[in-house]
Amino acid sequence: MFVKLNDRVYLNLSRITRIKIDQVEDGIRIRFYEGQDQVAKSQKFASIEEADQWLEKFLKIEK
Repeated sequence: MFVKLNDRVYLNLSRITRIKIDQVEDGIRIRFYEGQDQVAKSQKFASIEEADQWLEKFLKIEK
């Protein structure tokens, strides 16, 4: 199943094996992996909580 990550990137969620919220030098980003390879990353977030909320909305996870 393909989902739109941003204006130029679509992800095949059935191939994503790992999703990681990561603190990098330019901010907090969500990284998407197929096995050991990073295949995409999200926009920057100000906090881990904002990134987590965005990811839940993106994946349509209900609490």
